[in-house]
Amino acid sequence: MRIVHFIYDLVPVLREGALRLLKGFLPSWAATIIVSFVIILALVLFGVLQVFILTWLERKVIGRIQDRYGPNRAGPWGILQAVADTIKIFTKEDIVPAAADRWVHLLAPMVVVLPCFLVMAVIPFTRDFAGVDLNIGILYIVALSSLGGIAILMGGWGSNNKYSLLGGMRVAAQLISYEIPMGLSIMVAVMLAGSLSLTKITEAQGGWWGLRWFVFFFPVGTLAFITYVISALAELNRCPFDIPEADSEIVAGYITEYSGMKFALFFVAEYVNFFVVAAIAATLFLGGWQGPILPPWLWFLIKTYGLIVVFMWFRGTLPRVRVDQLMALAWKVLVPLALANIFLTGAGISALQPLV
Repeated sequence: MRIVHFIYDLVPVLREGALRLLKGFLPSWAATIIVSFVIILALVLFGVLQVFILTWLERKVIGRIQDRYGPNRAGPWGILQAVADTIKIFTKEDIVPAAADRWVHLLAPMVVVLPCFLVMAVIPFTRDFAGVDLNIGILYIVALSSLGGIAILMGGWGSNNKYSLLGGMRVAAQLISYEIPMGLSIMVAVMLAGSLSLTKITEAQGGWWGLRWFVFFFPVGTLAFITYVISALAELNRCPFDIPEADSEIVAGYITEYSGMKFALFFVAEYVNFFVVAAIAATLFLGGWQGPILPPWLWFLIKTYGLIVVFMWFRGTLPRVRVDQLMALAWKVLVPLALANIFLTGAGISALQPLV
């Protein structure tokens, strides 16, 4: 624990020291670019590490739900199974269908993985430990989150496969539909905190030993959290909303014609997004790094991984819904509920503001 504290305290010192050192013989803009590149590289490596951790964790969680062990051969407790899978993927042949649109087919995996790491840059792990603290962080996240759906649609269209195209069109319908209630639920947290900055939103939930976390602001915060979680599952294409990749219906959908590293990039994007969505939920509704006794970064990880395990639990217990049920839930239930919640939040803030 002391080593982790030392590393955590050392990071900002090294950042400032590196800037001063580089500015001694480089222009200020060049020094800033180099330090920023190192930070970006660290975030990318952290995101890739999450892929290894979450794939192992999900196999273990689903295994326990299904009364089996999960990975237990490659390394102690099967922790090297993800490494073995990575080696296998590197040896796979990269196959492109003869009739595919080669450029669209090639660019789709690159476009799908980029927004995940860009969003990770604004997530505050602690008050002073984030890639960048944007004062419009929420707007930045909402803007980038729409790119993933476009990339998946590109993969379905560029493959020139009817099953891939069907999966891609399902993505267009599903993600556009669920981005609306997700954005409306995020607005409740923004209204309660009075800021678009993720750091300011987290700070607004401090004190009272967790009682000021927005999830406990019944009914508006609780409803916003529930709406966000349901919409997030749909945005992640995870069960019970894994319609775009319904392997029993459309042969893995938009990734049917992908192999090798291009398939791996879709896989990386899915699990990095998994971590990012849970981290945003922990930041907006569960107080982020706020908590007693334990280090702030540890509180953040406990909340994030707690939500991740709950999402995995859903996958292991819930059946896939039909397309019509999926769309009806978004437009007939979540959107009206989220809109009503915003009006209720505004009314409550207006009524309580003179008393503050």
